[in-house]
Amino acid sequence: MGSEFLVYLRLGFEHLTDLKGYDHLLFIAALCAVYQWRAWRHLLWLVTAFTVGHTLTLALATLRLITLDDTLVEVLIPVTIFVTSLLNIALPPGATRTFSERRPYAERYKYALALGFGLVHGLGFSNFLRAVLGGEESIVLPLFAFNVGLELAQLMVLFIVLFFSTGMVRYARMPARDWALVLSGATAGIALSMILSRLPN
Repeated sequence: MGSEFLVYLRLGFEHLTDLKGYDHLLFIAALCAVYQWRAWRHLLWLVTAFTVGHTLTLALATLRLITLDDTLVEVLIPVTIFVTSLLNIALPPGATRTFSERRPYAERYKYALALGFGLVHGLGFSNFLRAVLGGEESIVLPLFAFNVGLELAQLMVLFIVLFFSTGMVRYARMPARDWALVLSGATAGIALSMILSRLPN
């Protein structure tokens, strides 16, 4: 049982960090774009909302209790990145205050969006997990282990982005507002390209 848990935990970790399927990585980057290191606790709660969402649909879709067209899911995932990036651009951090201090109402909306967008990403994760489950009789342990692997990878990416962002602002002397706009603009541009490439002909 222990070896099976580690196999699926590794699969979950590698699936999220796989650069060939970088859409989930891009979403985490967009989610972190307006934050600096001092806001890491707050950002953990935001990512937790995302985790709750994708855990729910990952379980339901893997158990085939809900279904959604795979093509639609593949388009909706970059849509979540694009919308998150646009929100960052519309409400960037101020020169002296954090995003949450200046826009507490917008921050509450971001929790709801993270939860809702997590539902979409969970459907994407389930497509991969169903493909590797094969003839497993019980999927409870694989499902749990895979989700733990996803969460560990998410946290690793979150702290890498925070570390890099803080370095750009604190040591490269780039204004927090400018950095948030640059990172959000980049994620928005990539996401838009992904949306257009995934639209059915």
